[in-house]
Amino acid sequence: MKQADLGLNLTTKRTRKREFLAEMERVVPWAALVALITPYAPEGKRGRPPFAVETMLRIHFMQQWFTLSDPAMEESLHDVPLFREFAGLNWDTALPDETTILRFRRLLEEHKLAPQILALVNELLGAKGLMLRAGTVVDATLIAAPSSTKNASGGRDPQMKQSKKGNQWYFGMKAHIGVDANSGLVHTVRGTAGSVNDVTEANTLLHGQESDAWGDAGYQGASKRADARDGVRWNIAMRPGKRKLLDKTHLIDDLTDQLERLKASIRAKVEHPFRVIKRQFGHVKVRYRGLLKNTAQLHTLFALSNLWMVRRTLIGVQA
Repeated sequence: MKQADLGLNLTTKRTRKREFLAEMERVVPWAALVALITPYAPEGKRGRPPFAVETMLRIHFMQQWFTLSDPAMEESLHDVPLFREFAGLNWDTALPDETTILRFRRLLEEHKLAPQILALVNELLGAKGLMLRAGTVVDATLIAAPSSTKNASGGRDPQMKQSKKGNQWYFGMKAHIGVDANSGLVHTVRGTAGSVNDVTEANTLLHGQESDAWGDAGYQGASKRADARDGVRWNIAMRPGKRKLLDKTHLIDDLTDQLERLKASIRAKVEHPFRVIKRQFGHVKVRYRGLLKNTAQLHTLFALSNLWMVRRTLIGVQA
């Protein structure tokens, strides 16, 4: 998209936000994503014409990158020239309000376009040889939800549940992901209540082409479940208590410990996308009520995290 002339003397300093948006400008497959969404976009009616799909998509992505609600995104478009520039909006034209931003998000949810965005991004990355699909690492993370009942409904979100990790209780949902064992890129996303046991989602996180799968000790028994897939070898971590009992002065126990270290080094790949969405994008709490909306957001976040993780490789190819 051609950058808009805002009629302002914008600073020439390469701030972190400006550098970030410049990188994402280059690596996001804008044309392909616009082509995916356009058939579902509403046609113009009498009155103010609709904003371009690419403009709304850029705004939607900025919400994910900078943890902005619909009202906060509207205000940022008024307050931050850099955001208007990235969205391709001129200074003297109308800006999308929070209702317009909300309607675009609901359009993506209604037509289940967020999973298709992730699939499209992965298809393009696979074509560039960045996803090998020989193995999958699975894991889950808790996303906190407000536990307070001081809201319009007077109650907690009924689809969010409590989960215990160590000696600490958490309230919210779980993001379950399947990650390419070679690149660390996410290929499958599942959203469940926080109370769902990790192992119950293990086999749903496989794409069907892998020969090996890895998981931490919480996935014990994944290969014996009714939905286990033929031809997939599960490499599950030994339970910590059992591993502590290993006598490393004995050859067999020492080799077992080395094997556990090797499995851990492979499983570490799954932590990278979690770090990106939580630390880089700031997604540490659910934004909406209900699993459907929050899972759709997770698909978008992980699609963007995939692009972020390989951005230097993609920019190098373009150069």
